[in-house]
Amino acid sequence: MTVGNAGGDSWFRVYREVPEGVRLFCFPHAGGAASYFYPWSRSLPEDVEVQAVQYPGRQDRAGEPRIRAVPELADRIHAAIRPWLTRPFAFFGHSMGAVLAFEVASRIAREDGAAPAHLFVSGRRAPSRTRHERLHLASRATLVEAVRALGGTDPRILADEDLLDLVLPTIRADYTAIETYRFDSAPPLPCDVTAMVGDSDPVASVEDTAAWAQHTLGRFDLRIFPGGHFYLEDCRPGVLDVISSRISGVRQEAGRP
Repeated sequence: MTVGNAGGDSWFRVYREVPEGVRLFCFPHAGGAASYFYPWSRSLPEDVEVQAVQYPGRQDRAGEPRIRAVPELADRIHAAIRPWLTRPFAFFGHSMGAVLAFEVASRIAREDGAAPAHLFVSGRRAPSRTRHERLHLASRATLVEAVRALGGTDPRILADEDLLDLVLPTIRADYTAIETYRFDSAPPLPCDVTAMVGDSDPVASVEDTAAWAQHTLGRFDLRIFPGGHFYLEDCRPGVLDVISSRISGVRQEAGRP
């Protein structure tokens, strides 16, 4: 097993190198980091190469300027990912990561004439469903409480003022990016899409998640799990089963056993 940068690229972390395997690029949530997906590399099929996207401003990229706009971040990820699209690949994104996965896939379709074999989106309403949110402008206390209510962040971090000083600027920058994002009428993607959501997610309703069907020319599947915004922590086996079954289809279409 290899843990490190993909070919020295600062944008991607390879948690298992699989020559000729399907590449699964994973896009983290707001405030999240590539390491969130490390456990996935031990649970997905052995012929799936997990590559997690590392946004600037966190972990080993903490010294780099944070990006506060989805279009700019998607442009930069697209430029970095192009050399890695030499074999079948799929995208998974949770929350803010779902929007970024979609935007990068749209750029690949528009500029490169290609597409992921499958797009998995999680915990996020469809791009065409707009809500006006202003948490990125909220006070420190309000923002921390909102992050705590959603889950997905170690409570010990949220209770430690020194650690908060380190992570809160990154969280606020990510919230700025996703809350100011507006869909720009991109054509539907030429790939299959699976949308996943928790049945009690306070920020992504089942109805708004089902609207991802409008953004694909391929097959669409909606999977509903018990739980809130970070349902995928308690439901990880089920989530990975969905991903594994779809990627199995990708391997078969590519002529792999």
